[in-house]
Amino acid sequence: MKKFVGFIAMVLIAGLLFAAGSAEATSQEAGLNIAIITTPSGVDDGSFNQDNYNGILAFIDENPEAQVTAIREPSGDVAAALKTAADVVAEYDVLVCTGFQFAGIGELAKENPETKFILVDTYPTDAVGNTVELPNVYAMTFAEQESGFFAGVAAALETKTNKVAVVNGVAYPSNVNYQYGFESGVIYANKKLGTNAELVELASQAGTDVTGANVGGNYVGSFADEATGKVIGQQLLGQGVDIVFVAAGASGNGVFTAAKESDGKLHVIGCDVDQWDDGKVGNDNIILTSVLKVMSLNVHRALSSIQDGTFVGANVLLKADTDSTGFVKENGRHQLSASTIEKLDEAYKLVQDGTLVPASNFGGFTPEGFKVN
Repeated sequence: MKKFVGFIAMVLIAGLLFAAGSAEATSQEAGLNIAIITTPSGVDDGSFNQDNYNGILAFIDENPEAQVTAIREPSGDVAAALKTAADVVAEYDVLVCTGFQFAGIGELAKENPETKFILVDTYPTDAVGNTVELPNVYAMTFAEQESGFFAGVAAALETKTNKVAVVNGVAYPSNVNYQYGFESGVIYANKKLGTNAELVELASQAGTDVTGANVGGNYVGSFADEATGKVIGQQLLGQGVDIVFVAAGASGNGVFTAAKESDGKLHVIGCDVDQWDDGKVGNDNIILTSVLKVMSLNVHRALSSIQDGTFVGANVLLKADTDSTGFVKENGRHQLSASTIEKLDEAYKLVQDGTLVPASNFGGFTPEGFKVN
């Protein structure tokens, strides 16, 4: 009888150990459950959102037990964006939130300390709008003005009509940074590189930033309005513009269409990612080059830190000194002259070491105050 009882006890213990081991294995196999909540243009916009999404996909490629759900917030409204995040926060291990409209997510992050948040293009703020740094939030912003600067230099050097322009989506800080950087680049080229490029703005499309200030430029008013983007592209072409820097999300696709229908009279500079493939028109291409904001790599790094347990909440500004801004110069992916690339490389080093500081939305000066020594 004792032997039988002992045998039963051994069976029960073995069963418990097996169950515990199975539970641990199941937990490990589950992986990170990730949601990406985007601007209205969604994860297939060929630009901002898609690059962030690609960072997640690269992480999942290395960690196939992880999974991602893409959630498109269709309005772009700040309150709607925060409500979208609040509605799903309990369902995911990580929320990747793309765009300035998620700045107010600080209170939600405080209320959900077990959830990790990756913010792109903004830092979290508390209930009264003060910037906060939280242990479960990794927030990255980029010096878009640097990439915009490279676009401005390239446009000024390559224009044949001496008229260039920038088209933006909404005057969020990151978008104004691109605009101000572009304008600074044109100013630099005119003063230092012997160009004579004119910046063309449509008064009816001037932007108003988050403080209510008029920042000029050419703003669509949305990141998902291709029809208006095309009209603006056509209007700029009518003003004699031959190169447009496009930082407008899916609205920029309309500018691309205007360029493709221009019989080679209008070229564009892509934004955020290498957009060469989006510029093909038969055997030709409307893309002059693309300027880069390297989000995918940094999103991948943040997710990897969550996976390996080294995650630390922080608010970081990513710049050329970490290769997080730049421009495309790989063979077959641009139409820049060798001379332009040489001058861009020289300018890149000056931006990288801080000698040149392009204007930005909240950098303390506008393009008119950009100093060229």
